[in-house]
Amino acid sequence: MAFVMVGSAYMTYPPEHSDQHRTEFIGAMRGVGASVTVVTTNGKAGRRGATVSAFCSVSADPPTILVCLNKSSGIADAVAENRLFNVNILRDDQAKIARRFAGHDDGHVTDRFENIGCGASDVPEITGAMVLCCETESMVPSTSHTIVIARVIAIKSPHLLPLAYLNGGFHQLVPIKADIE
Repeated sequence: MAFVMVGSAYMTYPPEHSDQHRTEFIGAMRGVGASVTVVTTNGKAGRRGATVSAFCSVSADPPTILVCLNKSSGIADAVAENRLFNVNILRDDQAKIARRFAGHDDGHVTDRFENIGCGASDVPEITGAMVLCCETESMVPSTSHTIVIARVIAIKSPHLLPLAYLNGGFHQLVPIKADIE
């Protein structure tokens, strides 16, 4: 355990690569809710798709997003070569699609896109999802993932109730009714 001075307080930090630290980090991140997205691409590197929870906006001027793609999944290499990709923000009734692109069906389905409606676009657009059509601007390797920063060049089907992921499970978002007085 290391002690580090932060302002006027000391904070304890476990060794950088300990199993305990990793477990604590994963537990903390499970408590951060996120929209569920499927990143899809198609081109010279082939058609690929993967469920991604590490996605956020970077800027509105110009519209820019980032996604973090696992290097071992093949999607990062495909996005790097194809340059164009879509972020499909899933509706709250599309958990089955999220599971499919997370690899849950890989043992008995050879094509993750099988029986998934994707329209007629070259880059797959999952039917019913809000789709951000993106062009890769830069890629930053970081440990097990690649951070992809991309310009949003089109937005399709912008109004939906998104599927959320929290504490290892899928959730529907429910508005809170509160007095604003």
